[in-house]
Amino acid sequence: MAAIEHFNTIKAPAAKVYEALSTQEGLSEVWTTQLHVKPEIGFINEFTFGNETDKMKITRLDPNKLIEWECIDSAPEWIGTIISFELIEKGEKTDIRLKQDGWEEVGDFFRSCNYHWGWFLYSLKCYCEDGQGIPYQRRKF
Repeated sequence: MAAIEHFNTIKAPAAKVYEALSTQEGLSEVWTTQLHVKPEIGFINEFTFGNETDKMKITRLDPNKLIEWECIDSAPEWIGTIISFELIEKGEKTDIRLKQDGWEEVGDFFRSCNYHWGWFLYSLKCYCEDGQGIPYQRRKF
């Protein structure tokens, strides 16, 4: 099994980063404007990108520290993967560790998703630090 992993530091408290990753308002600024999200364990978040909708079941929520989703509907390579966001507050900053674990193989789709997770973290940083992210609908790929 393979995993995509990223690390970044955001100049914002963990509460702000957690809000951005767990609420409809935050994720609509960071990931996609077409979504249905509720910060509740067991809830199935839905994220739409063009004609495709990804469904992520919330499996863990530890306020201001950890969010974990299990992908239950998406591209075949994503189904069953676990996506986690670990937050470590350090004064006025928050370190974030993003991980998507459970990939069957490292191929071109894995590499493409790795690139897009980097974009996601950049969008999260922009939103938390400057008030405006770069969701899918505003990106130029």
